[in-house]
Amino acid sequence: MKVALIGVAGRVGSRLTTELLRRGHTVTGIARDVSKMEAKPGLRLEAADVNQGKTLAPLLSGHDVVISASRFVSTNPAQVISAVKKAGVPRLLVVGGAGSLEVAPGKMLVDTPEFPEAYKPEAFGGIEYLKALRSEKTLDWTFLSPSAEFEPGEHTGTYRIGGNVSSTTKAAVGYRWKTMPSS
Repeated sequence: MKVALIGVAGRVGSRLTTELLRRGHTVTGIARDVSKMEAKPGLRLEAADVNQGKTLAPLLSGHDVVISASRFVSTNPAQVISAVKKAGVPRLLVVGGAGSLEVAPGKMLVDTPEFPEAYKPEAFGGIEYLKALRSEKTLDWTFLSPSAEFEPGEHTGTYRIGGNVSSTTKAAVGYRWKTMPSS
């Protein structure tokens, strides 16, 4: 599969790249600065601003899927969604955040007293991205929410899938489990 990965230089993006290449996919890695990234077989690196849809769309063209793993505070979801559609890519996966997960019916993690103030701008950016996706009528999309905190760890090859409600507030993709207190 041909995958375009926005945010390739970040913590999540770099882990996803490793796993995608391990599974034999071809990856176009996109980030503002790719100059310090290591060249690897199957990986093409492209420097681009994700908020410049006219520049981004041609880089996405010809891919089977786009994965966006960029920070929400520096990403305009309308630009990414527009670029994906303009490029004719049928699927968008967005690595979300735990802030939008419900800890109780109608109550998001970001709304709990334990949620750190320092993380709220990123969480609210993720919630806005999710709202933009939910209003999208023609694009096939998925918003994946990892746990509230995660750290580098050994590859496990396993994961759990849930709905909007996080009963354990735990999730991992190539990271150790770490738990955030629930309210």
